[in-house]
Amino acid sequence: MKVTILGASGGTGRALIKELRTRGHELTAVNRRGNVAVPGDVKVMAADVSSAADANRACAGADVVVLAAQPPYQDWVEHWPPMMRNVIDGASAAGAKVVFTDNLYAYAPATGPLSEASPEHATDKKGMLRRSLGQMLLGAHERGELRATIGRFSDYYGPDSSSSGLVMVGITPALRGLKPRGLYHLDHPHTFHFLPDVARGFAELVERPEADGKVWILPAAPPITQRELLTLVNKHVGKRRTVGRIPLPAMRLAGLFNPLLRESTSTVVQYDRPWVVDATRFEETFGAIETTPHDQAIAETVAWARANR
Repeated sequence: MKVTILGASGGTGRALIKELRTRGHELTAVNRRGNVAVPGDVKVMAADVSSAADANRACAGADVVVLAAQPPYQDWVEHWPPMMRNVIDGASAAGAKVVFTDNLYAYAPATGPLSEASPEHATDKKGMLRRSLGQMLLGAHERGELRATIGRFSDYYGPDSSSSGLVMVGITPALRGLKPRGLYHLDHPHTFHFLPDVARGFAELVERPEADGKVWILPAAPPITQRELLTLVNKHVGKRRTVGRIPLPAMRLAGLFNPLLRESTSTVVQYDRPWVVDATRFEETFGAIETTPHDQAIAETVAWARANR
């Protein structure tokens, strides 16, 4: 199968390249600059899918297009809808299926374990945006413009995850001898996805036609608190440090000077209560996939971060 990965230089894109390559697919890795470091049998293409012409060119010839690209976090509201439209049009012209790597923002605040049946009742602008993107893509599927499916996962970490919140405020500071921190509240159970596990889940959505036309919550290791996860960070960094947290007022203050942090404050509703996924439907449909225990996953992520400091 010919699979094109848009956003191939990000953590999710890189993990997908590794997984899909082991399954024997013919891969094209796309990012804006065409500078993705991949094995020689993976084709690399420079394309910016915020351009309709580039999206058409990137999707041409593909059987499946994985949409793992996204605009800068602070530019989501303005730039995501036209980007999604470009990818839908490009994939439709190519006769390709779209697999969208989505998050859980549409479900916030949680009213219980998050499943495909959970209400998409977000009232903040990012959550409402993610809901509308899903509706746009599945609407195109229902109209017969293309085949499409959506996989959703929670906060992630793993090798090549430099933009992960856990890496930025937990692992990287710990490797510098500083206190690892979590966001807002440390002691609620929280689902964290490990990127190689995410890639195994998305590979099923790429390959299986029964995935089409639906949203899927991806399996993950059992939920864990931020405090417990950061304690594992300390263990694998090799030094004992107090685990800290970044409270909402501090994030708001930092947001006065940093637009990315300013846009992050709405995620407090993902941390002030349990934020746990229920992937039962995925597992009943596709079978259980291997998920990595957090202790092992943190060890691998710390090793990657240490090697790439």
